[in-house]
Amino acid sequence: MDKQLVWKDEFNIGIKIIDDEHQRLFHIISKLFTLTGDGTKSRRACQEGIKYFKTHALKHFEDEEKYMELIGYEEIEMHKRLHRDFRENSLPTLEKELSREDYSPSSVEHFLAVCAGWLIGHTLTEDMAITGGTTSMWGELLPEEELTAMEEIILELLKNMFQLKGQVISNAYDGEKFGKGVYYRLVYSREQDNKKWEILLVFEDSILINTVGKLMGVQSDKLDIVLLNAVRYTACQFVRRVMNHYPSIRSYDMTEENLLTYEQFRELFEKKKPQVSLLFSTDEGYFSYCVFAPHLLEDHLLIPLHPDNAVSEIEKYLTKKEISAKRKILIVDDSITIRQRIKRLLCDDYDVSEVSSGMAAFRSITLDRPDLILLDYEMPVCDGVHVLEMLHSEKDFSDIPVIFLTCKDDKESVKKVLALKADGYLLKYLNPMDIKKRIDQFFQGIKLNF
Repeated sequence: MDKQLVWKDEFNIGIKIIDDEHQRLFHIISKLFTLTGDGTKSRRACQEGIKYFKTHALKHFEDEEKYMELIGYEEIEMHKRLHRDFRENSLPTLEKELSREDYSPSSVEHFLAVCAGWLIGHTLTEDMAITGGTTSMWGELLPEEELTAMEEIILELLKNMFQLKGQVISNAYDGEKFGKGVYYRLVYSREQDNKKWEILLVFEDSILINTVGKLMGVQSDKLDIVLLNAVRYTACQFVRRVMNHYPSIRSYDMTEENLLTYEQFRELFEKKKPQVSLLFSTDEGYFSYCVFAPHLLEDHLLIPLHPDNAVSEIEKYLTKKEISAKRKILIVDDSITIRQRIKRLLCDDYDVSEVSSGMAAFRSITLDRPDLILLDYEMPVCDGVHVLEMLHSEKDFSDIPVIFLTCKDDKESVKKVLALKADGYLLKYLNPMDIKKRIDQFFQGIKLNF
């Protein structure tokens, strides 16, 4: 084979431990391309090489996430979500295809092409964003539970409309090319406001030929004008059925449609950040469903209740109600990095809110009394000392526990903090797990040697 995955300087993000592992993964994929061929020996070599690639990739995800936690990277949760999607959706689907095809050259090539595309795109966008070299393209995806609900609707429609058994490969499809395909754009809007849904559908040719084409009695293995017109009509029906599951968007009317080249599709995809970007594998090929509708981040898609999901949705609702009963922690710090870093550490077990100043802290405490305040010792205008003094002077607030957050651990600074009769102090540069452990111990009533 003449396919190669060549490492270039532009892939360096400036963090040696990450760059070295990226380069190793590139090398493994490139080596696997050279092994692809006919014969038992080649197949076994590919099997072992793919296992080696997977082991390195998953270990790299762990190391990268530890590094992001260490530096307090603000987009860490989204980055973890992308890793999880590749680990739990993309890789298992590709491995099933490899097993089903007995590691045939075409299945191995497909595995490597998807992994190479994902690795290049992820490195140049999400990994580069860690150092501020770019911004994440996935910062505006819908919450996972809303994406999961849409996935289930689309999978059911694929089954009912086309008799296709599908599964999700990725809920963060980044627009890479997969074989010969049709790229179709639909825009839905309504008169009363400027909100619109811009939907991009991608069908691999084989899906259209073996579903719509067969229903029409088409014998050819190529698309023609008649078949493509039928596809347009069918695609509009498909989108409308998805939208009908959401009462709030049934009033939208189609105002524009386009057939795009891959280059036009890619250009649109790169200009905007999607709220939905799903990639499915079916019996007949690949299918993608992408939505650009930024207002969804504010409106949210209410997940409709129906007999198949009522029990699970009610369980989720009750779980959310239980979450609201968690201990409440208020973080007061003028550094957004510190606030979000600590919030990420605690949010799974506590109801965490955050403010950036002492005055904002009092407004927050008045509206929603916390069980613990993590208070920055040094802040501009109204510092931690002033905030604590005001809390002690207010009868309603004087018994709220306060732990100072500080960067200073010299003897004199510690004396000053302890003299203020706070409930303790935490050093901001402590290992994240140590901070979490000390907060847990505080609520367990364990006396801590801060």
